[in-house]
Amino acid sequence: MDFPAFSGISFGWRDVVDIALVTLLFYNIIVMIKRTRAVTAIYGLIIIIAVYLVSRVAGLNTLNWLLEYILSSLFLLVVIVFQRDIRQALTSIGQRRIWLPAFFRKKREDPTVPVICGAAEYMAARKIGALIVIERSVPLGDTMGRGVRLNADLSRELIISLFWPNSPLHDGAAIVKGGKILAAGCILPLSTAVAKRDYGTRHRAALGITEETDAVVVVVSEERGVVAVAVEGRITGALDSAKLPLVLSSALARKI
Repeated sequence: MDFPAFSGISFGWRDVVDIALVTLLFYNIIVMIKRTRAVTAIYGLIIIIAVYLVSRVAGLNTLNWLLEYILSSLFLLVVIVFQRDIRQALTSIGQRRIWLPAFFRKKREDPTVPVICGAAEYMAARKIGALIVIERSVPLGDTMGRGVRLNADLSRELIISLFWPNSPLHDGAAIVKGGKILAAGCILPLSTAVAKRDYGTRHRAALGITEETDAVVVVVSEERGVVAVAVEGRITGALDSAKLPLVLSSALARKI
């Protein structure tokens, strides 16, 4: 069947590749945005643009002039509003994992999971507060610089001793990677996206570091004696001994 409307359009393999790459690009952008707080801000921008168009049609000159002035700096506005999300997106691209479907990714069991879970459960039972940060692709060198570098072999006993009450390093966070405790007593950035009344300092610190990096954090509440896992600016709490390894393994296997 011929389509006269498309008779003058040539379509080759380069066009197929071009369309496929653009589709993949937009798909990954949508996936990254969907997992962040940027969705709400995008809705706000859409509303501003809609009001601008309505004011232009309705002849509301003052409102139209004001919105036109705001939208003239749209690029700068987007950079300011989405600076954290842009940094996370660039980090994802730097990891070169978002382009590879999960179907092709090699899955490996993380040997640190049972060690960290064992220590967290022991401390939770005794209401010993703890903050264990598992470094992934984004280096945490700046954060480690605000603590004490250890580079010690990871063990359940060492984790417990670091957070034992009155220990010199128990108030900060321990950073773990590749079977090593890289540093302890580290100060983490606090999340500003949650209210103080909803979360304590440890949980806000766990959310803060996961909002800025791809780290996974295990938090043990000193007040309630429960364990939570934070990843990508979200926290899953009240995990028992059966759920904790599953949630932690899933978080470590997740790619951003």
